[in-house]
Amino acid sequence: MTRFFARWLLVPVVGFAAVAAQAANLPDFTDLVDRYGTAVVNVEATGSVDNALQDEDQQVPEIFRRFFGPGGPGGQAPRPQGPRRSLGSGFIISADGYVLTNNHVVDGADEVRVRLSDRRDLEAKVVGTDPQTDIALLKVEAAALPAVTLGDSSKLRPGQWVVAIGSPFGLDHSVTAGIVSAIGRNTGGGQQYVPFIQTDVPINRGNSGGPLFNLDGQVVGINSQIFSNTGGYMGVSFAIPIDLAMNTVEQLKTSGRVSRGMIGVQIQNVDRDTAKALGLPRSGGALVNNVTTGGAADKAGVKLQDVILGFNGQEVVSSADLPPLVGLTKPGTQAELSIFRDGKTITVPITVGEQPAELTAGTGGGAAGATASNPLGLTVENLTPEQRRQLDLQDEGVVITRVGGSARASQLAPGDIVLRVGRTPIKTVADFNGAVKGVAPGDSVMLLVRRGDVTQFVAIGVPKTRDNG
Repeated sequence: MTRFFARWLLVPVVGFAAVAAQAANLPDFTDLVDRYGTAVVNVEATGSVDNALQDEDQQVPEIFRRFFGPGGPGGQAPRPQGPRRSLGSGFIISADGYVLTNNHVVDGADEVRVRLSDRRDLEAKVVGTDPQTDIALLKVEAAALPAVTLGDSSKLRPGQWVVAIGSPFGLDHSVTAGIVSAIGRNTGGGQQYVPFIQTDVPINRGNSGGPLFNLDGQVVGINSQIFSNTGGYMGVSFAIPIDLAMNTVEQLKTSGRVSRGMIGVQIQNVDRDTAKALGLPRSGGALVNNVTTGGAADKAGVKLQDVILGFNGQEVVSSADLPPLVGLTKPGTQAELSIFRDGKTITVPITVGEQPAELTAGTGGGAAGATASNPLGLTVENLTPEQRRQLDLQDEGVVITRVGGSARASQLAPGDIVLRVGRTPIKTVADFNGAVKGVAPGDSVMLLVRRGDVTQFVAIGVPKTRDNG
């Protein structure tokens, strides 16, 4: 009994030793916080309830929450009936008083104040903002301020430790840590030029605009969004890469505005059916579904159904990869596109254009006319002259009135306008039926479809056992 008991006692001793060894290998963030935490600030923005401050989530999908203000963990605080006060975070990037934070923290503010780690409370001037990258540059009148050291966000890799310092729920200089979960994430909502850093660092409302540090104490990102259906942290957070942020900062300092590259295409992802229809060996790249007349791509000879596989030597894995690559390229730069077309990969030289300050959109409309069906299970009708005027179409396009058969698996819906089948322009129901007449079970068909102001390709895969219902 004694021998057995002694052997049994040995188990937890070994267990504690293993735990102690593992703990010894965990990072210690205390020196990092002591040295660089003094450069982290609180940002308080005050404005009327009519200003944009009252709706911090309006530019991102509902489940991607930006986080600041007085709301509790559920983010459901009642709207104030008077001056609106929003609390966020920021960090000093230079000793002469330049402070970086999120645009949505100060958007619409009548007054912005910055509270330093030594409790000084200073009025801040908004030097410039850029909603598309969610960056705001502030300036306070002070000297010899503690400043952060900037890192290289392009060197981040999933699995690396990172640390956030900010003011969740107004709790000053809270420190949280985690790892980089992924890089190059696109969350939509008007921020297509931001390849977000995804982390599992616990951050909440009030962390907006705060720094994300690597283990060397260098800022590699700006905490900006969380993935949440409650308003609170759920293990998925997003930060703006510091390389992109500083590109924006330099432009705001020198010209007060941000200039972005643009090539003038609409693009979409390439799924399995689309890749099969195009003859691509695997899905990937950015499929061109619209080319702006007179734009850089048009002048370079880019065509509908081209798949952009690379930009200036950098691979385009999905359509979300292309906008940041182009947007960060200086207008006028000579670049190259790697394009898959008609079974071949070609190189297309292109001169990058400049994105207009404001982009305009067209109008949509309804449709009616004579009915016909086709092998895809779609029912389409001709457009009337009045409908063409409403849609700003000349003689092209037929409208879908019923979706059945193979098309049920697609995202097509009644009211969508079919402009092309493959490379064949469609003007009438007869054109459409003729274009799809030869479709056989097992084939995939590419349709160029317009819905509202957006035009994109839709691939329909026809099962080997076809149902036209």
